[in-house]
This record gives sequence, C-alpha cells and structure tokens, in this order.
Amino acid sequence: MEIRLLRTFKAVAEAGSFTRAAQRVHLTQAAVSLQIKALEDELETPLFLRVKKRICLTDAGKSLKRWADVILREHDEARVEMASLKGIERGLLRIGIASASISSHPLPDILVDLKRRSPLAEFQVHGGTSEWIVTGILAGDIDVGLISLPVADKGIQTKRLRSDRLVAIAPSSWTQTNPKKRLSAAALAAEPWILGERGGNTRRLIDLYFQNVGVEPRVIMELNRTDAIKRMVELGFGLSILPWSSVRREIAAGQLQSLSVPGLKLRWQLGVAYLQSDCVPPLVQTFVELCQNHFNHPEMT
Repeated sequence: MEIRLLRTFKAVAEAGSFTRAAQRVHLTQAAVSLQIKALEDELETPLFLRVKKRICLTDAGKSLKRWADVILREHDEARVEMASLKGIERGLLRIGIASASISSHPLPDILVDLKRRSPLAEFQVHGGTSEWIVTGILAGDIDVGLISLPVADKGIQTKRLRSDRLVAIAPSSWTQTNPKKRLSAAALAAEPWILGERGGNTRRLIDLYFQNVGVEPRVIMELNRTDAIKRMVELGFGLSILPWSSVRREIAAGQLQSLSVPGLKLRWQLGVAYLQSDCVPPLVQTFVELCQNHFNHPEMT
C-alpha cells in the first residue's frame, strides 16, 4: 500500500465525501476516486459503501482506517526525525489555536518568521477549544497548540506565554438602569450571561468561580468567538467575563464597561503546548521559540 493512497483514503474517511477529501489533499475528485479504486483493487475488498450521496466505511474500511492512522503518524514522525538528523527543518507542522484573537495577532507574524527560518516547512492551522487541541496532540493529529493553561495531562509539555486578569463586562448603558456597579452573588444569578463555549480553560475558570460563590448563572448564549461575545454584550443581551486585554479598547471607547464582582480574582493564562518527548521535532522547537519571542513582554494587569 502506497503512503499517498493511504493519505487519500484517510481524507475520504474523515471528510465523509470525495469532494471534501479532494480539497484536503489538493487533488481532483476524479483523482481521489481513482486512488480509492486502486486501493480497493489491491486489497480485493470494498472500503466504502456508497448510499445515494453518502459514503460510509465498510468493516474492512474501518479496520484499514485504524491502521492508516498508525502508519501515517509513524511515517510523518520518521520523516521529521530524518530531517532533524540532516539539520534541515522540513515537514508539516499542524498548529491548534484556541483563541480567535491570536489568529489576527501575533500568529501571522509568528508564521512569517517560521517560514523565513524554515522555508521547506509547511503548516496547517486548526481552531478549536483547548480541550480539543490537547486531545489532538495526544492522538498525534496536532503537533503544537496555543491554548489556555493549565493542562492536567502529564503527556503534554507546556510553556506559559501570557497572563491576563479576567473582568466582568456590561453594556455601556448598564449604569443608567443599574446604579450599582458592584453585583452581589444573588444579583449575579439573575442576570443573563454570554460565555465562551465549554471545553476551554477560560470557561472552566468561570464555571468554577460561580460554583465557589454558590450561584448558577443564567447562561443564554455560548459562543466560540470573543468578538461575538463582546458584540452581544454591547447590544445589551447580557453580561460576560473576558480577559482584560480583549476588552480594554472597548472599555476605553465607552462601548463596554467593567463591573466590580465579589471574589472575581481570576487570571487567564495562555501557553504553548506540545507532546512530552525526549526528542521534540525541530519545527515544534522553532515554533515554541518564536512564540516565546513574540509574547515576550510584561504581563497584562
């Protein structure tokens, strides 16, 4: 079985579509179909069931998918190790990003520097929660991630890049209808809240805070983008808790205001995470170093 055929097979199995798989592996749909047929002919068994417009793995396909995951992971790791022995940083770096704001800055600058240092390298960027990224690193699907700390799993190595305090925010009109900017725990429970989606450490910290003060927030929205949360708060749909760095401009401009919340002394920490190993791939080492350089400034307060 050729590696290229296994890679195409894996793409089809994960995408559930020949069309979407073709986009992943940068081939035409016809080329993907030919490669899958070649693999089925070689193995003398069908790998997919084609039902109307849907495709599903056969039992043989499910078995091959398990082997393909192992073979391709080992193949990619072998290539990285061989490249490191030659002193050349090449290969594919799969990066997970848990914060949408980082995608705008400083990630583009980090990738520019990475390409300058390692022109033979390629990279992919995937967005998701910190929990999803850690799972991906452990499964070998992601090489390095920018996530919220801490990480409990001992198989993950992390380095802290930034620390920021969490603040409660309200729309700018809040003081007109609520003269008291300081909320009691009981008042907190009655307010509508707009929070980030579950699975991230920031949300975990917020949930823990509410548990500690003995209230259950009335969460009316769970969004995965900070900009969307800020906009919903600005329009008066509810309150939220976000890192200070992500709201300070809106607060200074009078679009939002911060609230004094009893016992809210939480800090959000951003870090870079990768698999714990005695031999960290050179591309991962370079990415970690660049992250440390770009985030190397005093902690936000």
